[in-house]
Formats: sequence, structure tokens, C-alpha cells
Amino acid sequence: MTVEQVRIAALPMPLRWLAEPQSWSVAGDASLLVAAGPRTDRFIDPRRSAEPKLNAPVLVGDPTGDYLLSARVTVGFAATFDAGVLALHASDRLWAKLCFEYSPHGQAMVVSVVTRDVSDDCNSFVVDGSSVWLRIARVGSAFAFHASTDGGSWSFIRHFALETDSEPAVGFAAQSPLGEGCAVSFEEIAYDAVRLGDLRSGE
Repeated sequence: MTVEQVRIAALPMPLRWLAEPQSWSVAGDASLLVAAGPRTDRFIDPRRSAEPKLNAPVLVGDPTGDYLLSARVTVGFAATFDAGVLALHASDRLWAKLCFEYSPHGQAMVVSVVTRDVSDDCNSFVVDGSSVWLRIARVGSAFAFHASTDGGSWSFIRHFALETDSEPAVGFAAQSPLGEGCAVSFEEIAYDAVRLGDLRSGE
């Protein structure tokens, strides 16, 4: 079976769907719209009290070397845990996601998850509004997550490794674990084949 390739001009590599969205479209050189269907998620409960959920739409490509991938993420929040995501994927049991997510308290938050057989879950900070900039940096054999409320100054979220012999794919995802679906727009998508200079400042 042939896997359809998706092209976004701002990115140097073609992308492919790991799980299909309800709908999607590319606009201009650096914008992507993804609609996740009902009860879609990517999470493996660390308590193992529920079956793994791996049905959220994820669009990824295969980078080489160090890079910075960023986007302004806007989410049509409607239900708890609705989110727009920048994602890393090595396998169904080894992946990570940087989320702009709707909390149980009705707040938009930056949240990160790293999955090594099971998922962790770490809330970072509340965002006033429905948009935030998210960024993934590959730094040698490790990765860093950052977020920004203005697209200029970056807040450090976490630094971690995904222990794998192959290069993790990178891209975009949307989810609506408890809801009826969620529309996410990724705008100002940017990819730079450079190494991040300083983890803490994000510069």
C-alpha cells in the first residue's frame, strides 16, 4: 500500500500520516490545519489502568542532524485534553509530544509527555488565549522542548533523550481524548537545520 506524502514548503522533508485525521489541509508555504476526530489520543497510562490510546492523527517526516522545528499553534478548545501537538515518533512505545492542551480546570496549558513503554505527563504553564508557539530542538542525541507566548522569547520545558538506533520522526498532531473532535492550526511553521545554542534560554 502506498503511503500518501504531504508537502509543506517550509519543511525540507515530505511528511506522512501515522494515523489519519478527520480532515486536513495545507495553506501557503507554512500553514497546516488538522482536525482530530472524537476520542482521539496518544497516551499509554503509566498505571496501566487503561488500554493504550494511539489513534490521534500524527503527521511526521524524517529529519537529519540537528534542527529547530517551531509553529504557532492555535486550538479550537472545546473539551478537556483537546490539544495541538508537536511530536517526535520512534515507535508506538517510544515517542514524545509537546502539547498546547485544555486542562480539566478550563485553562489552556503547555504540557509535555515522553513515552518510554508508558507515558509520563508534565504540566508547564498556563497560556492566556488560544494560541502559543511550540518548538522542538534536536541537540545531538537529545531533544529539548520550548514554548513561547510571543514567538520571540522561549521558555524551557524539558530536555530528554529517546534511546533508539534510528532517528525519531518529527511533526504535528491533534487530539480530542474526551471530546467530539478538535481543530488545530499550525501557522508560521519554521525549520532550521542548526543546533540550539543554549537549552535554558532557548537561544
